[in-house]
Amino acid sequence: MQTTLAQYREQESTESFSLQNSKLLKVELNQVTIQAKAGSMVAYQGEVSFEHAGSGGMGRLIKKAVTGEGQTLMKMTGSGEVFLADQAQDIHLVYLENDKITVNGPNLLAFDSGIDWDIERVQGASGMMGGGLYNTSLQGTGWVAILSDGPPVLLNVATAPTFADAQAAITWSSGVSTSMKTDFKMKDLIGKSSGESIQMAFSGQGWVLVQPSEGRIAAAATPGGAGGGGAAGGLGGLLKG
Repeated sequence: MQTTLAQYREQESTESFSLQNSKLLKVELNQVTIQAKAGSMVAYQGEVSFEHAGSGGMGRLIKKAVTGEGQTLMKMTGSGEVFLADQAQDIHLVYLENDKITVNGPNLLAFDSGIDWDIERVQGASGMMGGGLYNTSLQGTGWVAILSDGPPVLLNVATAPTFADAQAAITWSSGVSTSMKTDFKMKDLIGKSSGESIQMAFSGQGWVLVQPSEGRIAAAATPGGAGGGGAAGGLGGLLKG
């Protein structure tokens, strides 16, 4: 039988996390236990067990419910390999070595279960964003897989003042500080608003990854939006864990 499928043959790697292509991640579970976005498993081979990961404590459970930030996570263990994807989004790998990154919750695909995570509020966001702007922090050592809606750009925030839409800025490094910038002009009151009157500002030493989209992932997120949580999660989110 003649076929052109050979180009899609599974890619082998010595790493626990490896990209099969720009939109499909393979994880070798004999090397690592992971937490991944619920529903992101598209295939697996060998012995794999799945269980609800929970929120890792009452404090994070309450934060997740109140802010609407964070994904429902699935813990995956075993001796096989699992393939992960989400709506054909692009996947990017970051290896942390006793370091920290901040990720827009809906853009988080998977991470080593040994990495600690929490929900944090963007500095200066509470008053102007009506409940605050929240993101997920990950700290420790291991792989993190991040989603972007299209090919992103990596910006060095130390080279120039850097600003981005809150839903487009998907992750940034530990040396970066955030705040909110407003560009409120009278024409926004009497004419057509640009829709860009509030942006996130980044400063310090490090980088921020910006996707070329403001909404596709956000639309699929839990109530509260992409990293823009509020009280919308409510008791429904609390009961989900």
